[in-house]
Amino acid sequence: MALRALYNEIRGMKVREVPGYLKPRLTWENVKKSTDQAVDRYIDKYIETGSPQPLFHVCFGGMAFSYLVALPWERRHLEEHEKHGGH
Repeated sequence: MALRALYNEIRGMKVREVPGYLKPRLTWENVKKSTDQAVDRYIDKYIETGSPQPLFHVCFGGMAFSYLVALPWERRHLEEHEKHGGH
């Protein structure tokens, strides 16, 4: 939701105005405060309620991460396989 609000605010601006608008909002203090708020909301929504969702998030996140890490090696392997006639 925050990204949608940011997009709606930026959409009407000229390109030259955007850096001046974003710079005060992208300070370390604001980023840390936003991250802390997001973590607090996640804890309230999933951890405090005893939901199994965090386990699913870890499992699917780990699966996606391992896929992305292995992807370059797999692509090289398939290219080498194609070079040698696919056998």
